[in-house]
Amino acid sequence: MLAKTYGSSVFGVSASLITIETNVSQGTKCFLVGLPDSTIKESILRVESALKQIGFFFPRRKVIINLAPADIRKEGSAYDLPIALSILHASEQISFPDLDHYVIMGELGLNGDLRPIKGALPMVLEAKKQGVFKIILPKQNANEAAIVSEVEVFGMETLQETVQFLRGKTIHHKTLISIDELFTQQTNNFELDFSNVQGQAHAKRAMEIAAAGAHNLIMIGPPGAGKTMLAKRIASILPPMTLQEALETTKIHSVAGKLSDKKALIANRPFRSPHHSISSVALIGGGSVPQPGEISLAHHGVLFLDELPEFSRHVLEVLRQPLEDRSIHISRARWVVEFPANFMLIASMNPCPCGFYNHPIKTCTCGSENVRKYLNKISGPLLDRIDMHVEITPIYYEEMTSEKPAENSETIRQRVIKAVDMQKKRFEGSANTYSNASMSSQMVKEICQLDTASQQLLKRAMDNLQLSARAYDRILKLARTIADLSQKHQIDLTHVAEAITYRNLDRENWAG
Repeated sequence: MLAKTYGSSVFGVSASLITIETNVSQGTKCFLVGLPDSTIKESILRVESALKQIGFFFPRRKVIINLAPADIRKEGSAYDLPIALSILHASEQISFPDLDHYVIMGELGLNGDLRPIKGALPMVLEAKKQGVFKIILPKQNANEAAIVSEVEVFGMETLQETVQFLRGKTIHHKTLISIDELFTQQTNNFELDFSNVQGQAHAKRAMEIAAAGAHNLIMIGPPGAGKTMLAKRIASILPPMTLQEALETTKIHSVAGKLSDKKALIANRPFRSPHHSISSVALIGGGSVPQPGEISLAHHGVLFLDELPEFSRHVLEVLRQPLEDRSIHISRARWVVEFPANFMLIASMNPCPCGFYNHPIKTCTCGSENVRKYLNKISGPLLDRIDMHVEITPIYYEEMTSEKPAENSETIRQRVIKAVDMQKKRFEGSANTYSNASMSSQMVKEICQLDTASQQLLKRAMDNLQLSARAYDRILKLARTIADLSQKHQIDLTHVAEAITYRNLDRENWAG
């Protein structure tokens, strides 16, 4: 007898619908075809044990299980559940009249328990696209999948529970999630706030500009100056995510297996801070089974690289292309996969190995050659892709003990939101432009026009600092954002002058 149901295969952050066909006939042996990997081939042993635990048996006849289309590579243990159900139906142990109305995925334990899978959200999105509106998944994945509207998601805990449900013996209510309510509850929930940061007015201003225009930023200063403390609070002043951005980010985390059953939706912008020992594959993604890296997990959020020179130079150089393209294409001999990587880069570093070069009080013990060697770990092309270079100076006792309340994150965030709203109106209708930082060179010429005084000031800065053409565009983009924060439609001299001050590494000839 022939049985058919549906599963799903995830590749990158997208899914494909897979038809699972099982035929039981005269003969011996079990054949699993359709380009399964070794994990799927091992599923036969898990299925056999799970069936015995609930009072059924694996047929001692010829069993052919086909995963179609046969030219797509299938990977992972999530095919256990549909294979087990199709075997029961095809061997006529149980009849499931509606089996082909469902997309079914789940890993089986030897005792028949269901275990969570990766990529449930893109699977459900693809099922809806293909016209299949009933989904059976492990209970731990149900909330994540139920955020897709118009789809009935049934979360199961065991194989036995799934069998009884498909036979109509039990009533299992579909999982219901109010995505609007969930989105509202989780948005604006931050543990860290700028009100806890005393002093550092210049650095806070730089953070505000970076958040308003989605500009990349690097902070350079001695140990203990507050670089990490400032970076960890930038998420609290970023504009709120839209529902579409939240779904895109959640889908990436779903594929990476980073979602818990208690967090169905990522409603706040992610903040990723990998250790400097990270490999290039872990940073940009890839592997034998393509998985998103840290830059994709930071999609629509922040990637913070602390102690930037301690990262491998090769690891840092792979950031150059995704910083420009806002995505990463990973190519291998048999496949090409694209992961989104629209992130804001925030980096910090000491000015030298001992950390006290240019310190107002302490003396650097490194020597000029060691300082130069240390700073040259960051290549010029990478620095060119970072819009803002900000020097962080240590604060003194009077600032730390000041009774004057510091400005809180919500106040700063409201200014950022107003600036972002100006950019949304400006770039309405532009397909790949969403912020000042993402403007093309042609758009910079059209939008960032300067008066005569501003042009002369910028010309002197270009000549004195020997800035590149890319740095020229960065300054204009920064000036545009500074003007937006002031709710000005025209860039003036003060905006350009402030933008130039955020190219500190060019001014000092560091990392030249």
